Amino acid sequence: MNILILQGPNLNLLGLKSSKNNDRLTLDKLNKAIKKFSRTKDIDLKILQTHKEFQAVNFLQRNRNWAGGILFIPTSWARNSHTILEVIKLVDITTSTIYFDSGYSFGTNIEQSMMIANNIKGFAGPPIETCIEAVEHLIS
Repeated sequence: MNILILQGPNLNLLGLKSSKNNDRLTLDKLNKAIKKFSRTKDIDLKILQTHKEFQAVNFLQRNRNWAGGILFIPTSWARNSHTILEVIKLVDITTSTIYFDSGYSFGTNIEQSMMIANNIKGFAGPPIETCIEAVEHLIS
């Protein structure tokens, strides 16, 4: 299976956020954990972290025929990105959205998210465990 991983604004600062919890989780460590799990399930990944909405839209549109699933960590886009939501609805690919628990939250939780559609399911919790759970949902 092929999965797109789209990571929203400021997620590159996950290490800074986690250091305030006396933890050492970085975006690189999160991605390595997802890749390690994916290798055991014969999953191919394409990953993009961006602050720019147009790059996110291009990533989703250009890879829509390749992808069988989308893992989306929207951060602040969960509250206001009508364009990304529209693309996810249009491409109609099963999508898991991720919201980190309070120690890692980037300000938007699952209850505040506008990322709601028939092909979207939200997951909330600690970063690595929640991403793995979301990938499992995509392959099921």
